[in-house]
Amino acid sequence: MGVRIFNLRGVPDDEAEDIRELLQQDNIDFYETPAGNWGMSMPSLWLQDESQEPRARALIAAYQKERQAKAQAEYARLEAAGENRTLFDSVRENPLRFIIYMIIICGLLYLSTAPFVDLANE
Repeated sequence: MGVRIFNLRGVPDDEAEDIRELLQQDNIDFYETPAGNWGMSMPSLWLQDESQEPRARALIAAYQKERQAKAQAEYARLEAAGENRTLFDSVRENPLRFIIYMIIICGLLYLSTAPFVDLANE
């Protein structure tokens, strides 16, 4: 029976491809299940041989630790250079979109709470 070794739901394409290459380079036999037409299935990488699980998990853990370190270093570099995007940057780039979203949010909040506020006033 197969062992699920890596969940692909929500994983960036480059990370999934790196994990596939990592397993192939280490001669670990695996297969992949897609999310299906409706996205309801569990997209994952599965091992065919249970005895390879510890080695595969160790490889994936090492890769993810390395990827995390790179992402943190990139974030620190952008932070030091003052190039990180903030909420204010997004609003400044597209103020109309921000205003429309705020109107929609306020409308939804009003529709969600209006029945309860009316009951409290009675």
